[in-house]
Amino acid sequence: MEKDLTYAAIDIGSNAVRLLIGDVIERDDHPVIKKTSLVRVPIRLGEDVFDGGRISGAKRDYLIKSLKAFRLLGEVYGVRYLRCCATSAVREASNRDEVITRVEMESGVHIEVINGRTEADLICSTFWTQDLLKDRDYLYIDVGGGSTELTWLEKGHRVKSASFKIGTVRTLKGKVKDSEWDDMRAFLQDLREEHGHLMAIGTGGNINRIFKENGNRFGEPLRASDIQAQRDRIASYSFEDRVKHLRLRPDRADVIIPAADIFMRILRKAEIDEVFVPKVGLADGIVYDLYMKQYGAKRYPRNEPVTA
Repeated sequence: MEKDLTYAAIDIGSNAVRLLIGDVIERDDHPVIKKTSLVRVPIRLGEDVFDGGRISGAKRDYLIKSLKAFRLLGEVYGVRYLRCCATSAVREASNRDEVITRVEMESGVHIEVINGRTEADLICSTFWTQDLLKDRDYLYIDVGGGSTELTWLEKGHRVKSASFKIGTVRTLKGKVKDSEWDDMRAFLQDLREEHGHLMAIGTGGNINRIFKENGNRFGEPLRASDIQAQRDRIASYSFEDRVKHLRLRPDRADVIIPAADIFMRILRKAEIDEVFVPKVGLADGIVYDLYMKQYGAKRYPRNEPVTA
């Protein structure tokens, strides 16, 4: 019987909700995820949660409509396996249980609220789908709307990770505590002292856009100085001109600056000069994890998912 290698992943983030429908292509050395459809809806749940602590009725209704549409689109593509994960905004919402119950009932989509460690593990599992040197060690940096996940990988396997309440939407709302930066600095200092020179992989929509704005070729690392230069260039435009002239989406035009600032603070503290940007994220990790749990353990025994 022919394998069904089409999967769907929904990422309910603090800035946007994403659907990825992907086909897994089995290669000799590692699987590759081919993105069949990628849909992004800028609901920005973090705007409610980081300000008022709860998800509003309006945002809840937008979420219901989005997940219902995503489920139907998955059916059109013949998807049999779908996983929906919610991250920091839903994790921290005081009314998350009632919102999830209502959304699941009306959309028909089960929502799994994942912690920071699981989120980091899913993102880092995409390492096995990329054409990166597998015998090297990397610091995975994922900057989202509500949190930043840092993971130290040795030959593709997680050794150390931490999730910090430092994100782009949270920064815009002025809700990042100094203690979070202190904890992040301590984490990076320990890595630096133990391992010396570090190599980094950056994920998230904002670093992907900065990579594109800088004109890098696929597989070419992004220098820290380039991130700073693009940050300053974009910041020189007004919000309206970022949308009009740089063609940034409105929900990208404001968060891209704090994202660049977060990346730069991490790179400076860790003394990292270059970042590889493979253009993957949580949704890719969910697809990879679904595939590995179904077929991959036998096909790629060394590429086991790092999720617990």
